[in-house]
Amino acid sequence: MSALAKTIFHVDMDAFFVSVEELSDPSLKGKAVVVGGQRNERGVVSAASYEARKFGVHSAMPLRTAAKLCPHAIFVEGHYERYIEYSGKVYDALSTFSPQVEMASIDEAYLDMTGTTRLHGPPLCAAHTLHQRIKVATQLNCSIGIGSTSLIAKVSSAKAKPHGILWVIPGQEAKFLAPLDVRDIPGIGKVTEANLLRLNIRTVGDLTRFQPIELEDLFGKWGVAMSGKARGEDAGGWFDTEVGADTAAKSISHEHTYNEDTASPEQIESTLIRLSQMVGRRLRESQLHACTIQLKLRYKDFTTITRAHTLATPTQLDTEIFEQIRALFRKNWRRGTPVRLLGVHASSFETSAGQGDLLEDERRQRWQQALTTADRLRDKFGESTISLASGLKAGFRERVHENPVGLPGKRKV
Repeated sequence: MSALAKTIFHVDMDAFFVSVEELSDPSLKGKAVVVGGQRNERGVVSAASYEARKFGVHSAMPLRTAAKLCPHAIFVEGHYERYIEYSGKVYDALSTFSPQVEMASIDEAYLDMTGTTRLHGPPLCAAHTLHQRIKVATQLNCSIGIGSTSLIAKVSSAKAKPHGILWVIPGQEAKFLAPLDVRDIPGIGKVTEANLLRLNIRTVGDLTRFQPIELEDLFGKWGVAMSGKARGEDAGGWFDTEVGADTAAKSISHEHTYNEDTASPEQIESTLIRLSQMVGRRLRESQLHACTIQLKLRYKDFTTITRAHTLATPTQLDTEIFEQIRALFRKNWRRGTPVRLLGVHASSFETSAGQGDLLEDERRQRWQQALTTADRLRDKFGESTISLASGLKAGFRERVHENPVGLPGKRKV
């Protein structure tokens, strides 16, 4: 094997949120644990222990469904700051192995290990060493997939779980993928799977029977990407940049689902303030300014509307985001109708705020300084340290999810 053959590692922490909770509360070990909220809430599962997964519980499943499938499970809210802390430890360990590290989410990362054989040994040897180093640094287990592409590395890490290592030797990618279910290919979801099944395509090998042009006729550009993925190539989707490449977000959003529907204007606007803060925080972290602000509003009967407004001057300020969101809400809400879910979405990014009149710019600069200082306090003492006063009435905190603010290796500020 050439020392310069492309070698990608995908490191995926095993049941990360649950494992971190077990470090804080050893009594949870060996039990069915669900992270993400309480059993009677409307949220979704962020993570489930392997014991809970035996009963069909999985991430993104409604909490109430998980409670029905596994009544004896222990439900925990999750601790955002702990996950960020341990994710940082993982990132530090990975950074000692390769200068090209990309945290794909809070609990998984890609490493470009090409050309590191003289330093760390051949891929399997390096992976075992990395496995041990992460264990020492975090007391947590991980699984590592090794391949010639990011896609192969990700698929192989999933097959190595839990606590395993799997290397797909260069030249064996198609053979490795052929017997796998099409859903094992990242990006192929339920809808695409159903469409493929109608064509009698069940495995990745079945997919390779079709020429790229045939799949393009059926699925458009996504069909061409699927054709490449079936051969183990990094063909679009999540795999269209080099590992560690600095790619800017196309949008930033946060949502909140109420445990009980509400028609209280005060509660609703407090929620919108909190969501606006969360979006503004992410914009400042990424050094982006949004031109378009969008409201998502879902009623009790699941009727959902979205309304957007394009700003004259791009912003990353919580107050300006909320001002536009509140205006959109007041204009579009059927007053008195209970609300189930609210969302704030920012897009059409610029790297600077542009210029207005001098007095307005001075006011915005003061807010910028105040909010930047607040961000530093949150970095040091936690997200709940400081908030706009009205947002405190919202009564909820950021949900545990895979790509939170402050993700190690992602911060540009």
